[in-house]
Amino acid sequence: MTAGGGDVHTDGHPPAPGRVRVTAPQAGSGAASVRSASPQADGGPTSDIAGVYVRSLIRSQLRLGIVFALGFVVATALFVLAVALVPELDTTFVLGVPLSWLLLGAGVYPLAITVGGLYVRAASRNEARYRALAEDE
Repeated sequence: MTAGGGDVHTDGHPPAPGRVRVTAPQAGSGAASVRSASPQADGGPTSDIAGVYVRSLIRSQLRLGIVFALGFVVATALFVLAVALVPELDTTFVLGVPLSWLLLGAGVYPLAITVGGLYVRAASRNEARYRALAEDE
C-alpha cells in the first residue's frame, strides 16, 4: 500500500485500470455528440463528425442484427412448416429416429452456426469501414 491508499505492484508501478464500460449517448440526455476522453492536440474536443460516424455504426449494426435475427426466425419457421406439411418425414426413419425429429433436432444447429458466422463477418466488415472512415478524419 502507498501513502495515498492505492495498491502498487512489486515493480513500483500502479495496477492497470479495471474494465471501462462504453455506451452510446442516450436520446435527450443533452449529449449532442460522442466526445473522446482525450482532447485533440489543440486542446479542443474531438469533432462532431466522429459522433456521426459512431451513431451510424450503431444504427448499421442494429439493422444488421435485426435482419439476421429475422432471417433465422424465418428459416426456423420453414423447418417447422416442412415437418407439419410433409407427413412423409414422420414415416421415414434414419437410424431408428424419424426424419422430422432429426430435421428439427439436428438441422437447426448448422443453420444457427451459419447465420452466426455470416453475421460476424458482416459486422466485422461494418467495423472495418468505420475504422477506415475514422482514421481518415
